[in-house]
Amino acid sequence: MKIFHSINDFSSPKKTILTLGTFDGVHIGHKKILEKITQNTENEKYESLVLTFFPHPRMILQEESAIKLLNTITEKIDLLEKTGIENLVIHPFDESFSRLTAEEFVREILVEQFHIQKIIIGHDHRFGRNRTANIDDLIDFGKKYGFEVEQISAQEINEISVSSTKIRNALEEGDIVLANKYLGYNYFLTGTIIKGKQLGRTIGFPTANLKIEENYKLIPRNGVYIVSSIINNKTVFGMMNIGFNPTVDGENQTIEIHFFDFEADLYHQKITVSLLHRIRSEQKFDSVVLLKEQLEKDRNYAKAFLNKL
Repeated sequence: MKIFHSINDFSSPKKTILTLGTFDGVHIGHKKILEKITQNTENEKYESLVLTFFPHPRMILQEESAIKLLNTITEKIDLLEKTGIENLVIHPFDESFSRLTAEEFVREILVEQFHIQKIIIGHDHRFGRNRTANIDDLIDFGKKYGFEVEQISAQEINEISVSSTKIRNALEEGDIVLANKYLGYNYFLTGTIIKGKQLGRTIGFPTANLKIEENYKLIPRNGVYIVSSIINNKTVFGMMNIGFNPTVDGENQTIEIHFFDFEADLYHQKITVSLLHRIRSEQKFDSVVLLKEQLEKDRNYAKAFLNKL
């Protein structure tokens, strides 16, 4: 997959079959659209192209928005690459770009820059200044400028209108099963292992502390989760706590993973942790002894759950 960091950087001798959007999560609804794009370019007469934006438009246009995203930009690139798309354009979204009228966007970008043959778009897509244009306007522009428009209905997207917002809501509620169903893969966190307070080590539950650099990445609801990681080309399972460690009066949110039957120095390593199931909410215990007893119950529950997979 070729990656371009501006609309102006893209060039191709072929016409393009394209789609556009933020594609946060690259979920099953997005994949329905992306599959149609790749199917339309199988004869190699046209090239497939995805136009996406970073930062997320809401980060720029809504000052009060504290939107958290399902993917970092690096994660999104990796997920899109797996779909077979040939070209990815990640355009810097700013206020100047947002002021383009719908027709300016179509004429200057889709037609003149991307040499569009066909656009495949979701049923609810809106575009142009203040997002005033809809699918009907796009069809009219297609007739005027000579390109096709194919609309993906909500029914085609797994008979439900899957959206990034619904997935974010599920994660914020701790419903990892529903989020993973909509995503089509297990939600994951990518970060670097750093040193923590090492309390877990003293009670038989050593943990790897995960630091995520991107402050816009959505962290699921506090609690204990069953997780998996691939470390040194091997799948390792464990349980992860997201929260503030109230039993020991923690002040900052941490992400700590206790891997089962695994010993290795992971400090400074970058790892990806996939969330499989939520065990419980974070609790404050009256003593570290009671905390240890609960962790033993959590580990037994997690191992029993994994044995059923």
